Amino acid sequence: MSVLVINSGSSSIKYQLVDPESGAAIASGLVERIGESSGHIEHTYGEVTKELNDPVPDHGVGLERVLDLFEEVGPSLTDGSIAAVGHRVVQGGKYFDGPALIDDSVEDRIDKLSPLGPLHNPAHLAGIRVARKLLPSVPHVAVFDTAFFQQLPDEAATYALDREVAEKYEIRRYGAHGTSHHYVSGQASKLLGRDDLKQIVLHLGNGASASAVVNGRAVETSMGLTPLEGLVMGGRTGDIDPAVVFHLARNSDLSIDEIDNLFNRQSGLKGLTGQNDMREVWNLADAGDANAREALDVYEHRLVKYIGAYAATMGGLDAITFTAGAGENDSRLRAEVAERLAYFGVEINDEKNSVRSKEARDISTPNSAVRILVIPTNEELAIARQSMTLV
Repeated sequence: MSVLVINSGSSSIKYQLVDPESGAAIASGLVERIGESSGHIEHTYGEVTKELNDPVPDHGVGLERVLDLFEEVGPSLTDGSIAAVGHRVVQGGKYFDGPALIDDSVEDRIDKLSPLGPLHNPAHLAGIRVARKLLPSVPHVAVFDTAFFQQLPDEAATYALDREVAEKYEIRRYGAHGTSHHYVSGQASKLLGRDDLKQIVLHLGNGASASAVVNGRAVETSMGLTPLEGLVMGGRTGDIDPAVVFHLARNSDLSIDEIDNLFNRQSGLKGLTGQNDMREVWNLADAGDANAREALDVYEHRLVKYIGAYAATMGGLDAITFTAGAGENDSRLRAEVAERLAYFGVEINDEKNSVRSKEARDISTPNSAVRILVIPTNEELAIARQSMTLV
């Protein structure tokens, strides 16, 4: 039995057909530029990849074409082999601490949570509604990015904001990337053969977040009410004095929506260098661009700051795990962060660190006081397995 995992964005649909037992990706694909004058669909099954370059007016048309490609290229989704459709949903608020079997009431709750996830929840909901219509005989499951952090200790989840205002508008630390943090922290425990780890997971992609996990339970995370808070990211500021918003609102000609766009899309590495891709930032730094080198220092400083804070919060530190695009593939970033953590007794093996692999691995030296791990994340597999727990 397989699970079709769908991640609907505002103008895209990523999907993967997963065998939850073996972890194998049976087929995968991407629908891009939904609603634009030219669209793109790519579907891969085995050694065969088929691409379509036609307008995709909405998510409904996009998913219809995806289902057609499953029938044309394979594998068929109409033979009863699909156990569930798993949907990624970023914001589950305080209502979902695990996967949820989707019915109309769950749809309604996801919709009502859109103010907390305005860039994500409406797109996820569009994908869910279309998929339920196109695949009505298969159970649909929502897996929430916030679920792993729903049980954060109150001292970590609570902002020092007027209680009545916070409760009325449901303002607290929700976190994000929880499916990845849950999966990777579990893999770290398996790799080291320990369930009692005090560990930090660094999910470093275009979006970036850190979590502190003790005995398999999250006790801190860097993203907050929205994915804006925390680490420096590709286009997001991460931590910034909230008064910067007031300052800009009062003294610039920027509207609130424009400030929102500035903080979420035009800042971070892009704001500091003009590039949101870490690889391009390294290229600029290697060419002598002082702004790029400074951006890398700012990025690493924020990482080290969080690692130190989380080690203190947990009362110790057994392992640090790098995951996601930059975390898994950027050996130079890992080496520079490890050098900054030498006072923690961190030592990495340069040869192990330089190896690119899709396997989970320990890149520490035997003498390192903290294990440094690289573990590829697999949110699709995590969503598939969580979906199967309900069906």
